Amino acid sequence: MPTRDEAVAASTGAYHTPGHLLTLIRNGTVRTRREIQDFTGLSRATVAQRIEQLLRGGYLDETATAASTGGRPAVLLRFNERHGYILAADLGATRGRFALLDLAGRVLAEQACDLTIGSGPQLVLDCCERIFAELLDQAAVSRDVVCGVGLGVPGPVEHEAGLVRQPPIMPGWDGFPIADHLTQRWQVPVLVDNDANLMALGEHNAHYPGSPATLLVKVSTGIGAGVVINGRVYRGIDGGAGDIGHVRLHGHDDARCMCGAFGCLAAVASGGAIAAAMTRAGVPTDGSRGLVAHLNAGQPDAVRLTRIAGQLLGEVLATVVCLLNPQAVVIAGDLADTHFVAGVREELYRRALPRATRHLTVTTSRLREQAGLHGAHAMVMDHVYSAAAVDTRLGAVAA
Repeated sequence: MPTRDEAVAASTGAYHTPGHLLTLIRNGTVRTRREIQDFTGLSRATVAQRIEQLLRGGYLDETATAASTGGRPAVLLRFNERHGYILAADLGATRGRFALLDLAGRVLAEQACDLTIGSGPQLVLDCCERIFAELLDQAAVSRDVVCGVGLGVPGPVEHEAGLVRQPPIMPGWDGFPIADHLTQRWQVPVLVDNDANLMALGEHNAHYPGSPATLLVKVSTGIGAGVVINGRVYRGIDGGAGDIGHVRLHGHDDARCMCGAFGCLAAVASGGAIAAAMTRAGVPTDGSRGLVAHLNAGQPDAVRLTRIAGQLLGEVLATVVCLLNPQAVVIAGDLADTHFVAGVREELYRRALPRATRHLTVTTSRLREQAGLHGAHAMVMDHVYSAAAVDTRLGAVAA
């Protein structure tokens, strides 16, 4: 069933290019030449010409046939999922996850490794390039069929420029041209976004595609959130949307945050903050992963402090839920699947209006460690196979 935007575009002739026809085929709006004619109003000859361009460009397959309604069966048109491959990286404060995916989103090779995002862009991006090369070797995929690279980073991102601005936990990265740097090495489009944004997009596409609003909160060394509205990441005017970790909490004015301010949610409720509180209390705890180890062992102070931290996030989320009225709030990161989530639910449902939570699901990430990778894949797909990008490439080939 076409969306309202698709119907409007069709009526105004906006789907007359090969790129737009590919979009219609990719999203399942049309499957045959006849359906394209009916939907767009294009003539049979024009549709044949446009489809031939896409077939020559390798964008389409036409192997299956639709059930016959009398006469010759119609040939089904399908997006060619072997047209290229996508490299994705999800970088956190202390760990990175990398994958090679095909265009259908299937993970062909994957690696994870410890890294320190604060060691600076040159060292971290060199590590990314080395692992990307290893993934290609592992999957026996040639570098020249990679069609795009997607990268998630734990800081506010200027998405169009492909760089971060004033990231609290990424010293040395402010203004560094991440996308340009990697584009020079790989000669394909490179897209960069905040890690929570990509995790939210991955979860939304996989499990909440019909949701008008999906909110994901990542709780690890810090706290960040990603918001997907009507299927698109909401980034705000300059990439700062979702910076929930820097909402100020009343009564915590003595807690200094990594951003330099006092009383931020991340300064008292993140995995790093809880680990620091544990260490000060005489239980040495090495970051959020060390905290999870204590939780798994049933350490009483870890359980108590983690639940309280979850309640603090729930207090903030009560306001966010009343504002956005999302279908799903997804908790991800190191503290998902711990006592933290129970604290979030307890305080969120206590404080938010019943009408705002009537159809709300508060859950944990189902994609888990792969959420950011699938979000990066979706981001690259939307860019590389947009109507405009496809038309530009076909035009260059024709020229």
